[in-house]
Amino acid sequence: MALFVTFEGIEGSGKSTHLRLLADHLRAAGHPVVETREPGGTAAGAAIRRLLLGTDAPPLSPLSELLLYCADRTEHVSIVIRPALAAGQVVLSDRFSESTIAYQSYGRGLDLTVVRTLDAHARAGLVPHLTFLLDCPASEGLRRIAGRHASSEPGGAAPKGAAPLPLDRFERETLAFHERVRDGFRTLAAAEPTRFCVIDASAPVETIRARIAAEADRRLAKAA
Repeated sequence: MALFVTFEGIEGSGKSTHLRLLADHLRAAGHPVVETREPGGTAAGAAIRRLLLGTDAPPLSPLSELLLYCADRTEHVSIVIRPALAAGQVVLSDRFSESTIAYQSYGRGLDLTVVRTLDAHARAGLVPHLTFLLDCPASEGLRRIAGRHASSEPGGAAPKGAAPLPLDRFERETLAFHERVRDGFRTLAAAEPTRFCVIDASAPVETIRARIAAEADRRLAKAA
């Protein structure tokens, strides 16, 4: 049964972890699942991701950033998401339109109407059926990022003498920037309470996992 689910949140909120856990849960229940992400869900998107998030990526203006994200989304929607939905699959995406609005408008300060207009063209009318917002204080998200990058292998203990993993373009941003992004996500969620499921990302992993699984199951049952 086709269902398009997106995971949103600030850096360090746990999106990627909980997307994988939900994918495992749904597959165990017999659902065909596609896991994808933005940017980088297509071959072209992988190249765009290096420009946007590579540790050696060149400086970009906010408008250039926005246009690259929209180019990535255009390819992603047409090549990955719509075909999977047409085939009756559940698509789980790590970030989608709300990230662009939160980061490039609320975070970078680009005009909200311009960002929404370009995003609308990029996604060509596609709207997620369900969006999980993993919400935690920006300071907590940055603390998690710092801990992750203290290791040369994400999630592992740092080998003695190992250099820390470099931060990407957004992880290097100020606390104030991440607080603006968080405010953006919370504003977007408040405007669409039916689609959004806001999760306290400071809760234990198992608590979050169970709530996400229950909500996804409920939405799938409702769509049946």
